[in-house]
Amino acid sequence: MRLLPRASRRALIAAGAIGALAMGVTIALPAVNAMAASGCAVTYTTNQWQGGFTANITIKNLGDPINGWTLGFTFPNGQQVTQGWSATYTQSGAAVTARSMDYNGTLATNASTGIGFNGSWTTANGTPTSFTLNGTVCTGSTTPSSPAPSNSASPRPSVSPSPSPSQPSGTPVSINGQLHVCGVNLCNRFNRPIQLRGMSTHGIQWFANCYNDNSLNALASDWQADLLRVSMYVQEQGYETNPAGFTNQVNNLVEEATERGLYAMIDFHTLTPGDPMYNLDRAKTFFAAVSARHAAKNNVIYEITNEPNGVSWSTIKNYAEQVIPVIRANDPDAVVIVGTRGWSSLGVSEGGNSTEIINNKVNATNIMYAFHFYAASHKDNYRAEVERAAAALPIFVTEFGTVTYTGGGAVDASSSTAWLDMLDRLKIGYANWTYSDANEGSAAFKPGTCNGSQYAGTSVLTESGTFMRNRIRTADNFPTS
Repeated sequence: MRLLPRASRRALIAAGAIGALAMGVTIALPAVNAMAASGCAVTYTTNQWQGGFTANITIKNLGDPINGWTLGFTFPNGQQVTQGWSATYTQSGAAVTARSMDYNGTLATNASTGIGFNGSWTTANGTPTSFTLNGTVCTGSTTPSSPAPSNSASPRPSVSPSPSPSQPSGTPVSINGQLHVCGVNLCNRFNRPIQLRGMSTHGIQWFANCYNDNSLNALASDWQADLLRVSMYVQEQGYETNPAGFTNQVNNLVEEATERGLYAMIDFHTLTPGDPMYNLDRAKTFFAAVSARHAAKNNVIYEITNEPNGVSWSTIKNYAEQVIPVIRANDPDAVVIVGTRGWSSLGVSEGGNSTEIINNKVNATNIMYAFHFYAASHKDNYRAEVERAAAALPIFVTEFGTVTYTGGGAVDASSSTAWLDMLDRLKIGYANWTYSDANEGSAAFKPGTCNGSQYAGTSVLTESGTFMRNRIRTADNFPTS
């Protein structure tokens, strides 16, 4: 049966990265404002590629608490801010001003905040040599580090995203650390195959109220999940309407997952149009931003196109081979997941199969291939193809439902059980659609749940939510030796 679009629920700067060049600038600022006792410190770091760069700035308040800040600096050599995050940017000539947002304008003594931006240049050299903070002129010196190698085995570039808490002990991330692909498996820091099990958000443009401290605490502690997939639609009132705003939403949810020791999968949720090349420039801009922000983390996975459809595998491969280097320029170690033909069905829903991928793999390392299914619609022939493909390809089920491909209908417990038993046996990770209170059979929560504060336990769950909570709560198998 053909996997059809589910319209009711889902709908850079650079032409290519050429490796990461990391430069550091540390500048001591004598005063933040008239009331500050001793000033602050700023760290400015960049990762560069042909024609562009990503800059991260960390501001640490060393003086009295402040409420609202403005950072100013002057670019050398014709550089331009093209997209920023965690601040409001304006530029006049070479002069740049970054103003605090509502959520990061208040800085206690010794508190830090991180901001950043993507930029372009006409000359490849030069960094700001002085800053002003709340009108105070500051000077400092630059100390460039050695360029990082451009291959995927290089160490992480010297970046300074906003600080994140230490991973809680005993969590999936604290046990497994940085993941990587080994053979056809996803492996942990001990080089042992593991399976991640978790939940996908619904579209964050519609269900942002479902992702709060209480709900995410329930996912980590009550459900005992390993993974949060952050589903950011590109169309359907999503990213294309407000790139900076949706980038910030994704970044915030990644930080929330990190605080709880969960892996975070960033889903560039394309569906209509099905040709990923339609969103190529948006993908390069978005992934340059989020990979720069989270490069120092060990829990981020990048899903670069959700459900390609109506296009050839060669088109999807071409897209992947342009987007992956943008991520690698900032984060050479992270796992990247590539969508497959036929709404990520390995081609089955368009009459094909995984042979086309096996014979023409994406030219990149540390990658996996996505598979999606809906248990009431996709049964034995889909399971047989996954079983066959898993012998040759690293596969991650980045989205599936217990119901029909529409997202509605009754839970098919028998087919869902057959699917999850097979994925468990093959150690294939998965994220269930959806951790939301959408009025559809695939939602985990009863409608209206996200208007309240109760998320733990089964009283607020749908049939699908109860089924999935019971499966995910079973003990993980994370080998450590």
